[in-house]
Amino acid sequence: MTDSATQGIKTVLHPVSDLAKAKGVYAALLGVAPQTDESYYVGFEAAGQQIGLVPAGGPQSPAGPVAYWHVPDIEAKLAEVVAAGATVQEPAHDVGGGRLVATVTDLDGNVLGLLQDQ
Repeated sequence: MTDSATQGIKTVLHPVSDLAKAKGVYAALLGVAPQTDESYYVGFEAAGQQIGLVPAGGPQSPAGPVAYWHVPDIEAKLAEVVAAGATVQEPAHDVGGGRLVATVTDLDGNVLGLLQDQ
């Protein structure tokens, strides 16, 4: 193991079939309006958590909710979890604003997200 401990789960993305309808449900649940409201992503911040809605079925859309573990060094953490048996599903890439994300699957096919803010 390295000293690249995670900073915890702070971001969860949910694929939804209708962003407009889902936005209303999540706004009611979280008690806040979205911070980001685009055709490709609706994002909320509530109690230190980032909750994102993405259109289901799109090229970047997960099959189900994905929890993102925040890490200080995404490449180091990717190497560490792959060496332990995980499989890279989506390599690290910039999604804007210097934010890097990647996903891996564990030995049972569960999707784990990694996120590094620069």
